[in-house]
Amino acid sequence: MLDLFEWRPGEIRLTPDTSTAVAQVHLLDSGYSREARSLLYHAYRHEPTFAYLFEAERSGYEQRVRATVRELVKQHFLQELPAIGLLVNDRLIGIALIAPPQRRLGITESWAWQLRMWLSTGFRCTRRYLEYHQAVLACLPSESVHVLPLLGVHPQFQGKHYGEQLLEAVHNWCAEDPHSQGVVLDTGNPLYLQFYKRQGYAEVAEVAVGPILEHVFFHPNPQVLQPATP
Repeated sequence: MLDLFEWRPGEIRLTPDTSTAVAQVHLLDSGYSREARSLLYHAYRHEPTFAYLFEAERSGYEQRVRATVRELVKQHFLQELPAIGLLVNDRLIGIALIAPPQRRLGITESWAWQLRMWLSTGFRCTRRYLEYHQAVLACLPSESVHVLPLLGVHPQFQGKHYGEQLLEAVHNWCAEDPHSQGVVLDTGNPLYLQFYKRQGYAEVAEVAVGPILEHVFFHPNPQVLQPATP
């Protein structure tokens, strides 16, 4: 595990009943894979997009979501891509997987990944996911962006401003990359639309994912102020 930085302005000190909980920002490695899979499973199991992609109305839905998250996290760390996490008392409570522009290797190019998905979620669900994935990538405003394929705060810690802190850490980290113009994420949950807009995201596209309307958002990198010339 590598410390991303010692978080000061964005530290979240909670109400008296949890006053000892302070979130710290870390750059994660594969040692956090198990915790990342558990957190993201709980964050995505009730999301409308996943409910459609993995057929929530059919038995075995939770196993299919768990398998998908496992394979996505495994592939992410296998490619040594970055992930930013929030820890409270050494517990991972928020995470963002990040695909940088110059290292964005498409999961669709990995036959091993597809095979594992077919075996664990079935052909139809795998095809739905791949079509959704490609549709979102087709909406990128530029090739020079960071993409957040998975992003979540554990349900027990939602509503306490950890989401804002996590996104701020992501924005600041991505802004250090001279090849990046900003960050792209997507959601099919209408409850999150205003939240992302309050964080400075602008909607750049909408994608129909079955009956779900997926919204693609872009956040430009924070601008570095240049000193005025005399």
